[in-house]
Amino acid sequence: MEEPHENGATATGAGLVVVANRLPVSLERDADGAERWRRSPGGLVSALEPFLRAHRGAWVGWPGVGGTTRGSWQDGELLLHPVGLTVEEVDDFYEGFSNATLWPLYHDVVMPPEYHRHWWEAYVHVNRKFAAAAAEAGGPGATVWIQDYQLQLVPAMLRDLRPDLRIGFFLHIPFPPVELFMRLPWRTEIVQGLLGADLIGFHRPGGARNFQWLARTLAEAEAGRPVSDVGDEPGRLTVGDRTVGVGAFPISIDAAELDSLARRPDIERRARRIRADLGNPRKIVLGVDRLDYTKGIDIRLRALHELLAEGRISARDTTMVQIATPSRERVEHYIRMREDIERAVGRMNGEFGRVGHPAVHYLHTSVGREELAAFYRAADVMLVTPLRDGMNLVCKEYVACRHDLGGALVLSEFAGAAAELTDALQVNPYHLEEVKSQLARALEMGPAEARHRMTAMRGHVLTHDVSHWARSFLTALRGGAAAQGGVPAQAGETVGEPVGAADRALT
Repeated sequence: MEEPHENGATATGAGLVVVANRLPVSLERDADGAERWRRSPGGLVSALEPFLRAHRGAWVGWPGVGGTTRGSWQDGELLLHPVGLTVEEVDDFYEGFSNATLWPLYHDVVMPPEYHRHWWEAYVHVNRKFAAAAAEAGGPGATVWIQDYQLQLVPAMLRDLRPDLRIGFFLHIPFPPVELFMRLPWRTEIVQGLLGADLIGFHRPGGARNFQWLARTLAEAEAGRPVSDVGDEPGRLTVGDRTVGVGAFPISIDAAELDSLARRPDIERRARRIRADLGNPRKIVLGVDRLDYTKGIDIRLRALHELLAEGRISARDTTMVQIATPSRERVEHYIRMREDIERAVGRMNGEFGRVGHPAVHYLHTSVGREELAAFYRAADVMLVTPLRDGMNLVCKEYVACRHDLGGALVLSEFAGAAAELTDALQVNPYHLEEVKSQLARALEMGPAEARHRMTAMRGHVLTHDVSHWARSFLTALRGGAAAQGGVPAQAGETVGEPVGAADRALT
């Protein structure tokens, strides 16, 4: 084996490789064909990129435009390996199987999944492409960390190509109850693909337990140590002569960076300017989401509408800002959802707004990190109401930005973060009256209670940050490989126990 370079890589590849559907930068084409790169949005990039850059690793992913091919390149401390996809592959693998089959199935069938054989065939083909790129990017004995639902076949494919690698997989969305997963025609192939990893990570113990049951039922894996509720160490499965770890590793954010950003004088000035631009209302309610049917944007708008109609709050002293990042704009469900949301906003503003002072300010756009921090600082109430969410990092970002210990968080109990942020005002988003009552409570919360709740939440978020998440997963991955007689931990690595979150499983 070659000696690692200072950046953790060898002459033939990186020592740490992340494999994800998208690169941390996206290629965009203007109408005239000109190309430019910009940072990719989303929680995965925000969570992983700082950690990977600190370890001078490699990132394998799609550059964001179909039909584009180019070689690897260095971006500061990070080596980028693009995987080229045709326009047809993007349609069938990404828009089709990943987002019209797996996404709704894994989110408790909020919308009905579609099952098409040609989508599945594209999923298999594209997963092979990613596995081949990962095999090329990793140095001898490298650690390869595969991310999310688009690439669930890659672990087994990569193990066939590079049995020397240490392979981890993490699912960033919820893993469904077994009775829902069993509807998938290709359920066995998905489970077998995931079992190619040395460690499979989920946000919550319930998802890990669901997977253990499916592995025993569909792939003849042998039962080992069960998944613990307190996440002290992963559960185990035996697959042939290998041991596979299965555990809960709740993801987080770069909390210290956000805390520091929110303290900057220019961000504080921008937050005051936002309040002034909104007419200096007594209370500002904020929603920040990717435009997706799982996020419950319609629920919070209905709750606000009814509170206004009942006279429990007034648009003269309470205003809402809803930032909805564009998403999957060619998909019919998303087109209809956007139209419904914009219709609801228009109705509320027509009924309750005044000239120059709408009840709801709706921004269908991407917002930069500095601007977002200013919105977090300006908002009195953060409203996070997903019908189902693997974690939800927006609520953690809000907490990280509230160094003043002000603000109130209303959080869906069906977001993974609810297991950690127990001092939020938690709601069942399917129970409209509960959402209304907790929103009204948040708007009237006194400073002493707000300070107590925010102090507790900040203590957790600032301690359990993205580096903690990544270290806990990689420590478990390396320790598990050593324990099973597989790839040993490299010299100088510390093998300890991973840290997970206490959780009541929703199985």
